[in-house]
Amino acid sequence: MAAEVGVPPRLRVGVIGVGRVGAVLGAALRRAGHHVVGVHGRSDISRVRAEALLPGVPLLPMNEVAADCDLLIIAVADDAIGAVVEEIQSDLHIGQYVLHVSGRHGLQVLASVRAQGALPLAVHPVMTFTGTSLDLDRLEDCPFAVTADPIMIAVASALVIEMGGAPIVVDEGARSLYHAALTHGANHLITVVGQTMQLLRAAGVSEPEALTGPLLRSSLDNALRLGDAALTGPVARGDVDTVSAHLEVIAQQDLSIAKTYAALAAATAERAQLVELLDSVGRGRVDRVISTFYSAED
Repeated sequence: MAAEVGVPPRLRVGVIGVGRVGAVLGAALRRAGHHVVGVHGRSDISRVRAEALLPGVPLLPMNEVAADCDLLIIAVADDAIGAVVEEIQSDLHIGQYVLHVSGRHGLQVLASVRAQGALPLAVHPVMTFTGTSLDLDRLEDCPFAVTADPIMIAVASALVIEMGGAPIVVDEGARSLYHAALTHGANHLITVVGQTMQLLRAAGVSEPEALTGPLLRSSLDNALRLGDAALTGPVARGDVDTVSAHLEVIAQQDLSIAKTYAALAAATAERAQLVELLDSVGRGRVDRVISTFYSAED
């Protein structure tokens, strides 16, 4: 049984949900010396992943996994956590750690585990996972958002450090905003990159990655170092004829991409004005071009 302060040298770990994240975190804790005693997964690919990353660990019914461990990791989809907790609640025991890996949720989704004397933890790795052994090395210095009761912060942080990560405390009330920020940056970046390469292929570029790779890497590096002051391009310069021409030619290829361009151009103009790269007159001209585009599409 787990103690309430500090993490014992060796915990009996159970994992519910051996998808890309659950299997890797289980393997990371196993590498750190903990015992993964049982996992639960429903799909065939989950079972294959468990065999690859956690060889010898039995696949068990969910309730058995929950009942026979000191640390229970719940690594299922955000919307499924509540249902899982409801199903296993009566199998939990006093002093047991119950940890979910959702970015969106904090402790509230685990509120009912307290009735069993279990100790809730929210630990979210800020990384995209492949679900393979490659992820184990990528966990080194990976930031993890930690939300826990004050007395449990040290426990959650210790687990993160044992997995190779770097804990960052996020308040319960800020959890949704934290996750929305990461989703907006990481997921929408992939959408923009995909649209960029689609347009380059339409322009006859056979290997668009060769053009986008160096440019986008340098843009990301500049943005991380300089913030909005790193903005360049026709919107930040107020080159409205270029912006208009872009919207026209992109719309001829794919109207949905043109609408993405227009929305991001408007947001870019706003941020460029805030850092005084674009004055109010230039901002107004950009906004009028974008409004004209939307009017033409109605």
